[in-house]
Amino acid sequence: MTPTKGPQLQMNRSKRLAAICTILFTCALTIQAQTAPTRPKILGISHVGFFVSDLPRALEFWHGLLGYDESAEHKNPDGSITNAILKINDHQFVELLNLQPRAGSGRLGHIAFTVSSAERMRRYLISRGVQVASPVLKNVTTGDLTLTIKDPDGNLVEFDEPQPDGLEARTAGKSLPATNISDSIYHLGFLVGNSEKSIKFYGDLLGFHEFWRGSSNGTQLSWIDMQVPDGKDYVEFMLYRDLPPPDKRGGQEHISLLVPDVAKSISTLESRRAFQTYGKPIAPHTGVNGKRQVNLFDPDGTRVELMESETANGKPVPPSTAPPPN
Repeated sequence: MTPTKGPQLQMNRSKRLAAICTILFTCALTIQAQTAPTRPKILGISHVGFFVSDLPRALEFWHGLLGYDESAEHKNPDGSITNAILKINDHQFVELLNLQPRAGSGRLGHIAFTVSSAERMRRYLISRGVQVASPVLKNVTTGDLTLTIKDPDGNLVEFDEPQPDGLEARTAGKSLPATNISDSIYHLGFLVGNSEKSIKFYGDLLGFHEFWRGSSNGTQLSWIDMQVPDGKDYVEFMLYRDLPPPDKRGGQEHISLLVPDVAKSISTLESRRAFQTYGKPIAPHTGVNGKRQVNLFDPDGTRVELMESETANGKPVPPSTAPPPN
């Protein structure tokens, strides 16, 4: 008696169907991977916004002492100025916000990075589960396309895409007097309470890479430096155990400007008329990172740090192995 082929045929059909399903599933995953939003380039620091309580006094500090020119400002219908832009170079600036700080915040208004596409960044962040509350908007002062989100500590983070008709293009080569004390934002510092969460946000999500850690006392970590993925600028996590009150954050929430020679920069500053009304000594020192630097403070106590790019002795300082604050 010839055995039936029915069960064998059914088994072969099941195997073929399973193989087809596997192929289709693999193709679907491949297509999904190919169409998933990718992170656009983060090219460097665009600018930083600081709240100021007295705009004329703040401008005297930035213009009279540090030597920068305004390249733009935004006015209310009544003629009052809400923000003024001081150009550092053709791609970086400082924004003075003539507004009251947000409740519970210090003088740091926002930090901003230049990206190749603000809309791609929006889609990428959403695909990674980040809460994006607003669409990409056109900045009324600069004409850039801007996306704003919050980092784990509630700091406002902007992603700016310069436009052909924007401020950067319109003022290229302009508002750059020889009096500028520096022509580059070196880094931005801001308060971070949980280093692990911030490393995941800036590192895992945005692609920044850590290159140095420092400790002010050798027993507890004080700073973590993270470089943008597609440029040389970096941010500095200012770690804390207890969050300082808003009026005591100016030392940590700072901007660092790159200078070739700190001693010469101090001599330049001391020769300016605005130094007579500055009213504070300007003393150089060598930081824990081994680099010469000097600290200045605007009228509201926000720190402006002038720093050299190389260590004083030419040797790198190894990163700290101290634990972060508990």
